[in-house]
Amino acid sequence: MATLCNMSADYYSRLERERGPQPSPQMLASIAQGLHLSIDERDHLFRLAGHNPPPRDSSSEHISPGLLRVLDRLQDTPAEIVTELGETLRQTPMGVALTGDTTQYTGPARSSGYRWFTDPGARDLYAPEQHAFMTRMYAAGLRGIVTLRGPGSRAAYLADLLLGSSEEFRRVWDDHEIGIRPREVKHFVHPEVGALELNCQHLIDPDQAHSLMVYTAVPGTESYEKLQVLSVIGTQTLH
Repeated sequence: MATLCNMSADYYSRLERERGPQPSPQMLASIAQGLHLSIDERDHLFRLAGHNPPPRDSSSEHISPGLLRVLDRLQDTPAEIVTELGETLRQTPMGVALTGDTTQYTGPARSSGYRWFTDPGARDLYAPEQHAFMTRMYAAGLRGIVTLRGPGSRAAYLADLLLGSSEEFRRVWDDHEIGIRPREVKHFVHPEVGALELNCQHLIDPDQAHSLMVYTAVPGTESYEKLQVLSVIGTQTLH
C-alpha cells in the first residue's frame, strides 16, 4: 500500500497507527490516488486530516477509480491517462516504452503542447510529414481550452508563455484556427523499432477532463509485429 501511495512503508505505518505527522495536501493526494478513492472519498480524507479539499474543476489531477481500473487492465498495451492540457498522469509500462516516461516533466513542460513548441526533441518521436498538422492541432486545441476555461485558467497561462517564447506558436495562434482534431492513426518514429502506425482510441472522463488514450496496431501489419518487439525491449530503451 505504501508503494501505491508513493511513500515509505515506515511513514505509512506510522500514519495508520496515528503516530505520524499531519500529512501534507500533496501526501493526502497520493494516498487518495493510491487507495483509488472517489472524489467524495478524497474530499472526506482531506477534511479528516484538517485540510480543505482540492477544487473540483478541470485542473484536478485525481484520476477516477474507474479509469484507473481500465488502465490497470492494459499493462501489455501502450496507454496513458492525460489531462486536457496533455499532462500525463499515469502510463502503462508499454506506454513508457513507446513514448518515454512523460510523467517526469515539471512546470509548463508537463504539457505535451508546450513541449512541442519549446523542446525540439519532442518532435523526434513523430514522422516529419505530420509536424505541420500537429503544430496547427496543438495551437487550435489550446485556443479551444482557453475559450472554454477563461482568461485566468492554466490554459491561458500556457498560451501567454508560448506567445512570449515561440515565434512559430505566435504565427499559428494568429491564424485563429479551432476544431482541429487529432487523427485516429498516429505515425511514430521510435528510436528502437522505427516507424509505427498506431490507432489511438480515447476514453473520456468528463467530470475530471481526463482522457485514457490507448494505442493499438492492426493485427498482421508490420506495426503490430513491431509492438510485440517493443514489449520485449521494455521501458529501458528510452532511458
